[in-house]
Amino acid sequence: MQTVFRLPRVYALTDTQLSGVSHAEQVRLLSLGGATLVQLREKQMPPKEFYEQAKAAGTVAEQCGVRLVINDRVDLALAVGASGVHLGQDDMPPEAARKLLGSDAIIGYSTHTVEQAIQASKLPIDYLAIGPIFTTATKSDTAPVLGLEGLRAVRQAVGDFPLVAIGGITSTNARQVIEAGADSVAVISALLAHPDGITEATQTLLDSLPPLRQT
Repeated sequence: MQTVFRLPRVYALTDTQLSGVSHAEQVRLLSLGGATLVQLREKQMPPKEFYEQAKAAGTVAEQCGVRLVINDRVDLALAVGASGVHLGQDDMPPEAARKLLGSDAIIGYSTHTVEQAIQASKLPIDYLAIGPIFTTATKSDTAPVLGLEGLRAVRQAVGDFPLVAIGGITSTNARQVIEAGADSVAVISALLAHPDGITEATQTLLDSLPPLRQT
C-alpha cells in the first residue's frame, strides 16, 4: 500500500440509469447527505458523454470536498483528475494502474473469494472490495453470494487491510456488515432508487452505522 488510506463508513456509487440524474448531480446530493468518497460507475454511456459527465462530476466533487473514484477506466481517471480508480478482476492490473496514476492515487480492487482477497492484499492498492455479500439486482453477472460468514472469513484472511463490502447492502443490514468486519459499505440502490431522497437516504445510512475506530 502506497499511502495511509482510511475508508469512510459509506462508499457511495453513482448510477445514472437507476437514479435518472447526472453523475454530477448524484455527487452533489450524496455529499449533502455526508458522503465523502464517491465512485462513478457507468456501464452504458458512450465514452465521450461519460468523459463530459465525469469532468462535471469532478468539479462538483472538488467544491464539495468529495474524493472521486472512477470505475474501471484508468484513462478517464487521469483525464479528469479524479482521486483514483476502482478496478475489477478483468480490468487493467493494479500494478500498471499505479505506475500511471502515481503513489497518491486511490486504487481499489474487486474480489469475490477469500483466495482473491488474499492475493489482492499483496497488490499496490489502497483497499479491496469483497462481494456480493447479499443478492443484488444492480449487477447481472455477479459471483456467488458470500453472506456475513464469507465476509468474516475474508476479514480474518486479510487482517487489517482496508475492506469494502458490496452487494445488496441496505440501511437495514449495513450495520451487520460492519460488525462482520467491513470497514466500509458500498451502496448503490439503497441510496439512488428514489432520486428525490438521495441526500436523506445517505444521511440515514450514515447515522445507522457505528463510528469509525480511532487510531
